[in-house]
Order: sequence, then C-alpha cells, then structure tokens
Amino acid sequence: MLHSRKLQYIDEIARCGSIRKAAQRLNVASSAVNRQILALEEEFGAPLFERLPRGLRLTAAGEMCVEHIREVLKGYEKLESRIRALKMPQAGKVTLVATVGLAAGPLPDIIARFVDENPRIRIHLRSDGGTTTIANVLTGDVDLGLGFNIPPTPGIRTLASFDVPIGAVMPPGHRLAREERVNVSDVVQEPLVLAQPGTSLRHVINLALSPLSLPIEPVVETNASEMLKGLVKRGTGLTFLNPLDVYVECQRGELAFRPLADPHVRHQPMKLFSRARAPLDAASSLFVDYLLKELSAIIDTLQQRHHLPPSPG
Repeated sequence: MLHSRKLQYIDEIARCGSIRKAAQRLNVASSAVNRQILALEEEFGAPLFERLPRGLRLTAAGEMCVEHIREVLKGYEKLESRIRALKMPQAGKVTLVATVGLAAGPLPDIIARFVDENPRIRIHLRSDGGTTTIANVLTGDVDLGLGFNIPPTPGIRTLASFDVPIGAVMPPGHRLAREERVNVSDVVQEPLVLAQPGTSLRHVINLALSPLSLPIEPVVETNASEMLKGLVKRGTGLTFLNPLDVYVECQRGELAFRPLADPHVRHQPMKLFSRARAPLDAASSLFVDYLLKELSAIIDTLQQRHHLPPSPG
C-alpha cells in the first residue's frame, strides 16, 4: 500500500505517545520511525506532534492526520478481506468489543455456534467497560460494539437496540426466588452487593432505589460483575443486574433472576453499533445478522419466562 509504512508509524506513535515505545511495538529502530515522522511533517509543512519532556502529543494537524490515517488503514484492511473472500467465500475477520458481562454471558455460546457454521471467519472479541467500548469503535480498533447504556455519540451508527430490564439476582433457594416478580422494598431488606457508584449500571440502580426513604449501604461495591455474581452465589448478599448478565448462571441453576415489579424502574438499553462512516464488510454483516437473530431469541425466551413486556428496540 502506498506510504503504508509512514501511516502505520504515525498511527502507532499516536497510540503510544512515544517514538521508543512505537518502535518497540513495530519492531524497528527508533531512528527509522523518527525519520518517517519528519518526512511526513515536511510533506505537510506542519508539525504533527508536540515534543514534550515525557513523550509526544498530537497537534491539531496531527489529530486530523491520524483520523485520516485510521480510515485509510481500515479501508485497506477491508479491501484485503474482500479480495481474500473472492478466493475463499465467507472468509474474513470480525472485530467486536463488548461489556464484560456480555462477554462472559451469552456471547461465548453465540460465537461458538457462529464459528462452527462459518469456520473461515475469525472472531476477535475484546471485553471492556461502556466508555471504552465506544472509544474502540470510534478509533477503528474494532468494527462492532455491544453494550448497555450507550449514549448517542457523533460518529456512531446504531445497528440494533433492545430494552433489557434490571432485576434482583439471588441464590435459587432464596425466599424471594419463590416470587415471579419482586419489589425493590423487599430486596433492600437483604444485604446488598452492588455495582460501584459512577458506573452506568449503578445509575440505573440508584434510580430504582430513589423512592426509598432510607439510605442504602451495600456490604460490597465493585465494578466487576463476575465478583457480584460470585458474592451472590456465596450468600453474601443480593444484587441488581440484567438477565443477560446472569443468563449462563441461571441456565445452570446457580443463580435466580427476578424482575422488579415497581413501575418506576427503568430498563437498561442494549445497543449494537458501528462507526457511522465505515460500511461493514461481508463477514461482519453476516455476523451481525447471526448475532441479532440469537440475541432476539434469547430475549424472547426471557420475556416469556419472566412475563416481560416486549422490547421497543
């Protein structure tokens, strides 16, 4: 690809903030990387990086340059994928970032079935928090993002959305597990382990708890959903999650999920999204169709099991 080395060098330096670190990741000499920067800056007639004592920082021109570089590199990667697909139908790569709960929940089974049916397509899955999920898609590091409470963001295109309720999660032998639906006021009579303040899930939980007159003091607060589930299994306390976060554990009979009966409780919107200006290639489009079909089937099952209203998404 024309100028591909220069583009890759600039992109890597922007990510690392250091010529030395970029050179190590690219497995080339620092002097070679520096020459490429100087050559490109001479072509543009403007500095792309501000030289600081502890590294490099993009200038305004550099930010515009890096945005363009990432579009070019991503486009070239898609071109290579399409050309390979001409020789080997249904070959390609899908890159996806999802929140930790989804990556540990229903996604492994869905991806395993997809790979069985499409063995020539490779899947690269990252698990991350909500804010980072958006950033990875915007920068072009991944093609697709799947997460909860994703705000409207310039440069992001929504491919599908679902409204997923939060509910109480408890051991299957707990007294509240005998009920089809539970009230928030009943759940808070028990010890609680909750998502920590500042997370999008805790915001939804706080809204659910807001009508209560007494302050809530959880015995444990954490941003790790796996820890919350582990604590509930051990009997430390109950928590609030959505049914997809505990889908696998409920299937195994390790946990029980019960929807909240309180009418004021808000749902968690789940969104599948991509970059607005980046069309999906054949492999990613195939995966999106498969993923949405599987997620829709799971949510339909949950709606029937827990008598939930249909999702407006």
